Amino acid sequence: MASKIRVTKVFDFEAAHALWNYNGQCSNLHGHSYKLYVTVIGTPTSEGSNPKNGMVMDFGDLKEVVNREIVSQLDHAVILNRAAMGEETGAFRSMLDKCYIVDYQPTCENLVADFAHRIAGKLPEGVSLYRVRLDETATSYAEWFASDNP
Repeated sequence: MASKIRVTKVFDFEAAHALWNYNGQCSNLHGHSYKLYVTVIGTPTSEGSNPKNGMVMDFGDLKEVVNREIVSQLDHAVILNRAAMGEETGAFRSMLDKCYIVDYQPTCENLVADFAHRIAGKLPEGVSLYRVRLDETATSYAEWFASDNP
């Protein structure tokens, strides 16, 4: 009997950001120890000769996708909104080895939506992205669900 199964892999990375034109403390450059949960859904393969028999997706394959698309780019990076980039930021950017510029406000909500979009297109056939959760602090997180985003 074929059952749909969800599998989740957890990732940790460190990054800093600032919210452009925000009216609170998060307008200042600050960092987070992010925790990213990526859940995929599918039916485990039942081909006896397949080395991935019994798996929805090899955790190592999921790790490779998420590391390539997100973690390797953002770990120990500064994430900034392109709208905040003016001529006066040139000297500031020269001090940063990893400055990741995005076309949106780098809030937890926008980051998790971006991550979901980047991961979904890289999954193997028969496997779908189910949920992405991004913990910004120990008590604050944002979630993206495929069922909410047809």
